[in-house]
Amino acid sequence: MNNAPHQPAAAIPAARPGRGQRILDCVSDFLRHARQRWYLYLPIVAIWSLAYVRLFVDATPRVPILFNWTPSLPYRVAWLQQGPHQLQRGDFIVFSFAGEAQHRYPGLHGQPFFKIVRGLPGDTVTVSGRQVAINGQDVGVAKTKAYDRRPLAPIAPTVIPPRYYYVQGTSPDSFDSRYRESGLVRAEQVIGVVVPLF
Repeated sequence: MNNAPHQPAAAIPAARPGRGQRILDCVSDFLRHARQRWYLYLPIVAIWSLAYVRLFVDATPRVPILFNWTPSLPYRVAWLQQGPHQLQRGDFIVFSFAGEAQHRYPGLHGQPFFKIVRGLPGDTVTVSGRQVAINGQDVGVAKTKAYDRRPLAPIAPTVIPPRYYYVQGTSPDSFDSRYRESGLVRAEQVIGVVVPLF
């Protein structure tokens, strides 16, 4: 007779769900949570959907209220008056981007830019080093590199032709007509005049 103490059977560890199953469980939990609190997620889905449409489908503003998230201008909310206008120096405008940079950055094509008209047809644009002037008045310095370190060229000296405008932001980092990659804006690109609200 064996007098050795009885050894309990080793516990068999429960099988851990595979990685795919864990992911499915997480997704299922999230969907259950989202269905219960749909009113929280609906505005987020709407905002992201509108952003997607603006970036990849149709960048033209469809409502008169604009939101500016860039530091190019010191205004965050503005009212858009669409249609052709007789532009004056100092007007705030929104235009569809069509500069050379769209070949390097395809997402820029047609994107609405919010700038100030600084030069009108007939004005003389001169460049000394990287200092840009309109009719002899300095309007800004062109930086040497973009945010991704790619080189930037200043605009070529020119007389602004009919139906073209020199536009600029108030920030030294604004991407505007100071740069050849942005260039002058054609009248056909102008979406409308903007009234800054705050």
